[in-house]
Formats: sequence, C-alpha cells, structure tokens
Amino acid sequence: MTIKDNQTIKPIIIGAGPAGLTAAYHLGKQGVKSNVLEADSVVGGISRTEIRDGWRFDIGGHRFFTKVPMVSDLWHEILDEGDFLLRPRMSRIFYKGRFYDYPLKKPSDISTFEGWTASRFGWRLYRIFFKTYTEKVWGVDASEIQADWAAQRIKNLSLFKAVLNSLMPRRNQKDITSLIEEFEYPKLGPGMMWEKCHELIREQGSRVFFQNPVTSINHSNGKANEVITETSNGLEAFPTSHIISSMPISKLLLAMDPPAPKHVQEAAFSLTFREHITVALVVPENEGFPDNWIYIHSSDVKVGRVQNFGRWSPYLVKDGKTCLGLEYFVTEGDEIWNTPDTDLISLGKSEMNILGLLNPECVEESYVVRMPKAYPMYDKNYFENVETIKAWLNENAENVFPVGRNGMHRYNNQDHSMLTAILSVENILGADHDIWSVNVEQDYHEEVTKT
Repeated sequence: MTIKDNQTIKPIIIGAGPAGLTAAYHLGKQGVKSNVLEADSVVGGISRTEIRDGWRFDIGGHRFFTKVPMVSDLWHEILDEGDFLLRPRMSRIFYKGRFYDYPLKKPSDISTFEGWTASRFGWRLYRIFFKTYTEKVWGVDASEIQADWAAQRIKNLSLFKAVLNSLMPRRNQKDITSLIEEFEYPKLGPGMMWEKCHELIREQGSRVFFQNPVTSINHSNGKANEVITETSNGLEAFPTSHIISSMPISKLLLAMDPPAPKHVQEAAFSLTFREHITVALVVPENEGFPDNWIYIHSSDVKVGRVQNFGRWSPYLVKDGKTCLGLEYFVTEGDEIWNTPDTDLISLGKSEMNILGLLNPECVEESYVVRMPKAYPMYDKNYFENVETIKAWLNENAENVFPVGRNGMHRYNNQDHSMLTAILSVENILGADHDIWSVNVEQDYHEEVTKT
C-alpha cells in the first residue's frame, strides 16, 4: 500500500508501548512521520524491561509467540536473529506443597469466568486450579468476571492429561514438567524490542515526546483536530489529521473537548483496571526452580505468581545468581499498593518462606517494580461501557483509532496489540479493517496448525 500524498496525513500517536510504536514504525515505512506522545519516561508500556543495578525485570513475563505471521515477521525485522533466544517453556501450579502440571455437572451459566471454566474442567479442578489464582488477579469473586476473559487466556487443556498427571506418583516433584513449548524471547528482555523500534522510528523521522501526558483532545465536525499535552514548560498543542491511541479508552473519552454527554462519561468512569507489583528477590542460582514461572494457588499468601527471570534469559541476571519476581495483583490505592517498598520486600520473603519455596536468608538483593493499569477489568458491565464509548467516538471523532490493551480495554496479548496498530494504519491509508474483531475468537492461545 503506497501513499501518493503523505503531506495530508499528520498522525498523532498516543502511547509508546507495543501498539503505539508499531503504528509509528508501520507509518514510517510508508513515508509518514509521526509524533508519539508518551506520559512516561521510557518506551514499551507493560512490555518494558525495568533495569535496577544491572538486573533486568520483565513485567509479568512476555513470551514472543503469535499465530500472526505479519507480527512475527515484524519482530524479526526490528531485532536481529542473534538478539532472540529460543526458550523452553515450563510453568506449573503450586498447590498445598505440591507441583501440578498446568491443567483442567456443568454449570447452567457459562457467561462468567466461573461457569465457563467449571464447564470445561469440572468444579473440583476449577476450585483447585483456577478460582484462587484468578481472584488474586482481579480482586473480586470469579463469578463476577466475564467468560470472554477466560476464553482468551486459558489454553484448551486435556482433562485426561490433567487428571493423570495429578494422580500419578512422581519420585521428584521438581522434575514434574508443564506444557513444554518453545518460545522466542529477546535476550535482554522485551524492552529490547521496543528500545530498538524507538531507534528505527527516529531514523524514519518520527519523534517520541516523553513525559507528555495528554490533557485534552479538541474535536469538531465529527473529527479530532488537536491534541493538548502537559509538559514541564506548560501546555503544548499538536495539530493532527488522525489519532492512534493506546491510552486507556476511558481517559481518551474523558479528554475529548467538547466533552461527551454525561451517560458516555459515566461509561468511561465505570471502566476499571488492576495494577501489578513485582517484588524481585536476588538469590543464588541453585535456590531457584526450573520453571519460567509458577502459579501460586494458595489462599494463605497474597502472591499470585512467581517468575524466575534467569529461566527467561541468562542475560537478565548475573553469573551464579537468579532473580525471583513475586507478582502481586492489586488495585491502585488499596493496602498492598500503598505499602512501602521495604515492607513489600519483607512480605515477599515471608510468603516464600510460608510456601516453602525459598529460605529468606538466601536473599541477597531486593527491588520493587510497580505498574499501574496493567490489566483492564472484565466486570459484568465492561462490554456495554466500551460499546457506549465506541459509538460516541465513531460519531464524533471518526479519525481516532483506539488500539492495544488499554486503548481497547481488552486483555490483548502483545501480538494482538501490534496487529490492531498495523490494521489501524492500513485503515488510515484507505483500507476498511474491523479493528475490534482482533482477539475475539474463542479458545485462542498457543497452538499453531502444522502442515
């Protein structure tokens, strides 16, 4: 697709995460320069790599896996082959002192996470392997979470295999493996991808403006025409012909000037998120575990998942050491979110000791990484609220394209976020893709059809 007159296209991209940077890069390949507005001081969004004293932390663990060849090709276009590692996947569930392979009276209501999951795996396995962890992530009863989140996030597992693996005795529980798969991973973490992409779009002539949060978006006659940001020198205006936005769709709507009607604003205010905290504990390598991560299905502790960053890439850690990332799923302003870092570190050490997974005396260094708005909340009204916002934007700002996880309030994987950006760029150039159809298929996850 070629642009004959790119002078008429003056895009503003809100957010320098995977979706925003992909959009800028894709536009740049067509000769269109973009201004990217980023509220933070780094690129990558939730796919950044945090660096503390030479240790590198992935925010939640980002495997580079996709069913979309276009996205895979783009990853390898941005990074050199030597920048990727091919890693074995291993993840298990830890429950009542035992490791289980990641497993599996139908309920009458399968519209919720609880009903959807129990209908496929049974009530007993649902309560053991899904309920506790899921309620840690979302902070509400599993019956309040909508089924479409479950369909997008839980692999179509085998009941027979799950039961067999749970019942068969094993001589060494540390040898119990999970769904072993291989996935690609940038050797310095996912942020390596987006730092390189930032370099490439600068070479194309585009710019990323850091610490430039959007305060308002002016619109008239059915289109947005100017984006206002707050800078250290005051407000700055960016005229635009098109906006690709990965900022939370609720904030996007509330930034519109003139403002949307009250009922549309109420829909935006009703959309909520969950935050993410990593408590990183540096330990000797032999104090780690063979998994990339372990799900913690115990109501005795608040930690929900534990990453072993050394199993993701040896380049994230230092020789003879590894780093365990304890993940806490919280809501901004709640007790854990407001807990001082030193107390969070003490909590993490204590909980690993309670679980029997780590002797706290082995911890040599420790860090805390906080990530706001990590997960869009799938409550019972979220879909209706998003539809209300979409309808208003389509009518009043048709040249605004929401993309990515927060931009669409959808639990997109990284590849989904990138695909929404690519298709939005193609729409700006004259295509007619339905962006909202990306990542709506049931039971999408990690299987590629082989021929």
